[in-house]
Amino acid sequence: MAVFEGSGVAIVTPFTADGAVNFNKLGELIDFNIKNGTDAIIICGTTGEGSTLSMDEHKECIRFAVEHTAHRVPVVAGTGSNCTETAIELSQDAEKFGADALLVVTPYYNKATQKGLVEHYSMIARSVSLPIIMYNVPSRTGTNIQPATAVEIARRNENVVAVKDAVGNLSQTAMMAHLADGCLDIYSGNDDEVLPILSLGGKGVISVLANVMPKETHDMVMDYLSGEPARMEKARKFQLDAIPLIKALFCEVNPIPVKHALNLMGMEVGGLRHPLCEMEPQDLELLKKAMQNMHLI
Repeated sequence: MAVFEGSGVAIVTPFTADGAVNFNKLGELIDFNIKNGTDAIIICGTTGEGSTLSMDEHKECIRFAVEHTAHRVPVVAGTGSNCTETAIELSQDAEKFGADALLVVTPYYNKATQKGLVEHYSMIARSVSLPIIMYNVPSRTGTNIQPATAVEIARRNENVVAVKDAVGNLSQTAMMAHLADGCLDIYSGNDDEVLPILSLGGKGVISVLANVMPKETHDMVMDYLSGEPARMEKARKFQLDAIPLIKALFCEVNPIPVKHALNLMGMEVGGLRHPLCEMEPQDLELLKKAMQNMHLI
């Protein structure tokens, strides 16, 4: 059974004016997403600035998300690290807090060989009983889980159940789906590739776009998966209509634009932690125009 089907929001971590985690606002964002159809909350991922949260903040964000969501939708905790022992510690704590699943990014900076990836994920999988979604995003980590490696990891570890595919190479996605033959669920990790990955058997998306358009992102996935021609055409139209906004949300390093977008919408999610910084004026204007075209501001 899939961890979720549909749209999982890679939710931002809001900060107060003095840079602390704003838990009241995080609760509001969770409620906003659930009210608008989001199918899962992904906490402390890339969009949640997990890499600049302290260990205590990281754990507290997971604990809070689980408690506030209160089983309304699954909570998927980002617990990856370039240190296997750190990933194990975060994963075990997320399980204690009651998370429904884990999102574990490939090791970054020190990276790993394909053999090292098998060992890394297997050690984490053996340390917990929760389902694990591997997060493959080579543009950020410098490491690419090859299709055969992903399948080997899944077949060695029954709780490694899915991949968040942010590779941007549909040929690789197709090969992984072919080799997996159903042993791995696939979630799009790129908002501009949701329907192509669904067409290859994907279960949904772990989405940045859902922060600002949760209902529409959910509807796109479910309309396509319905198999009904009219609804599939509606999904196709939204995927294409949203491309300029998606491009604007990634015109600078994520989550810089999406946090600005939420603030433009009056969500007051605060600023960013360095090394992330304010948007360049020309990029901000591009974002505003794309949001206006989608009637968000």
